[in-house]
Amino acid sequence: MNHLGQYHIENFPASRLATIDIGAASKMKHHIKALIELDVTEARKMIREKKKQNPNISFNSWIIKCISKTVEEYKDIHSIRKGKRKKVLFDDVDISIMIEREIQGEKVPLPYVIRKTNEKSISEIFEEIKAGQSQSIKGEGNYVLGEKKNGYMMKLYYFMPDFVRKIVWRKIIGSPFFTKQNMGTVIITSVGMVGKINGWIIPTSVHPLSFGIGSIIKKPGVIDDKIVVRDYLYMTVSVDHDVIDGAPAVRALSRLTKLIESGFGLSSMLDHMENQ
Repeated sequence: MNHLGQYHIENFPASRLATIDIGAASKMKHHIKALIELDVTEARKMIREKKKQNPNISFNSWIIKCISKTVEEYKDIHSIRKGKRKKVLFDDVDISIMIEREIQGEKVPLPYVIRKTNEKSISEIFEEIKAGQSQSIKGEGNYVLGEKKNGYMMKLYYFMPDFVRKIVWRKIIGSPFFTKQNMGTVIITSVGMVGKINGWIIPTSVHPLSFGIGSIIKKPGVIDDKIVVRDYLYMTVSVDHDVIDGAPAVRALSRLTKLIESGFGLSSMLDHMENQ
């Protein structure tokens, strides 16, 4: 023990237990993954123009809207298996995002579920994210933003033995309605907000549909047979192969690519502002 050198011991945040449990529970899902690059040059230009007159818009809120539009059109992609012979397709698109907050001096990503994103505008999604970022978490002890949870049950969860928490997660994953109610059907993890990496992130997830949003990188692209510098977004998509085959999943992702690269919803917003 004479060669350890100096070290210190820190308390392990209770909120990390849920992250560990999700990592273990994700092995129960049979996700197939797609790593894609998206040209967001024109979309970013339109967002910058939009922000000059209406600051209630961001790149992330727009991406969430594009994803919710795609899922609304291709409901299979966020469906959840029910028993051996059925699956549940939801009309509402509830998207879970991670918002970084400080708990006991540590920065921790906390889940926040945005309900019915398919019915909300880009600005409404932006405002809801902003509300989640400013929500008070003192004294709640539940490490969940947004809807009020049962504080006693949340605290009890963190005191449960490992095998009991695994049983809880099996119950969540095994029930489409419990899943939808507690964590939505889609999750978006965005690391592009905290730093730049030249590549993809591949998060683990228990959701039927998961997105890993990476950084926006400038790199050469071909436009009208000419090489020009463009802005490319790295995105990883994981879909539950138990409920959807590869071909329909690719059709849905092709639609998402078209929405993002065409600046879905942004040109109409600009036209609306100019006519006011």
